[in-house]
Amino acid sequence: MPVHVLHANELKEKYVLTRNLPTIWCAGCGIGTVLGAAVRAIDGLGLDKKDVVFTIGIGCSGYSSRYVNFDAAHTTHGRALTTATGLKLANPKLTVITLTGDGDCVGIGGNHFIHAARRNIDVTAILFNNSIYGMTGGQYSPATPTGALSTTSPYGMVEGTIDPCELARAAGATYIARSTTYHVQLLRQLIAKAITHKGFSLVEAIAQCPNQFGRLNKIGAAPEMMRQYKREAVRVDSLDAEVPPGKIKIGELYKADRPEYTKMYAKVREEAKRRAAARGQ
Repeated sequence: MPVHVLHANELKEKYVLTRNLPTIWCAGCGIGTVLGAAVRAIDGLGLDKKDVVFTIGIGCSGYSSRYVNFDAAHTTHGRALTTATGLKLANPKLTVITLTGDGDCVGIGGNHFIHAARRNIDVTAILFNNSIYGMTGGQYSPATPTGALSTTSPYGMVEGTIDPCELARAAGATYIARSTTYHVQLLRQLIAKAITHKGFSLVEAIAQCPNQFGRLNKIGAAPEMMRQYKREAVRVDSLDAEVPPGKIKIGELYKADRPEYTKMYAKVREEAKRRAAARGQ
């Protein structure tokens, strides 16, 4: 860990592409808060920028690469984790971080999310969960709460809601955590732990979308939405912890030890080379 902790202005100078400011995000959007927590986590770990790469999907969170000074791959909708898989296999020494939204990750890219977790590839997925397709018009996503209003559920969303953390555990992820934009210091700490974990890591960041979700559901502006997170969040140490209905589990929810994919794949490559050599190829 570095001895010197950078202050806000130093962080801005080191990591922010100020030429692209102001951001495209709506006033009160939580995405910038989550991105800031990720940057602080990276800085706190003392990682060199040249060793870190972001893969980013489509949606509001997809603009993240525009504002930070890291190498990044802006992928097609739902494919951020497939690109992350390729990068990690090509260069296992890279720290690969995927920035993705709830629609991008568990909607359009749900199948890729499942298999990245199943493989247990050493990638950190930071899931910006604002419960809506914010950029494309406010349609409901798989993470929209049942009963909530959206432009495509004007009478209330009738489908069941996906819990990304439960899905990640069922698929085989070995590090799972959740926080909110209100609990930003916890969020930073969890992202740092996820990055250092060897295997597939998910940090779900509950983030407010006051324009598309909060307004339509009469929750209020960003401060009211964040106060709701404060009221509803319960710090637990297990995904199986019992909490009252309507509460949000936050904290380090699951951790396991399982062989990491790039190391197993490297053994396969070496075995293939050995057999080819034995055949005189």
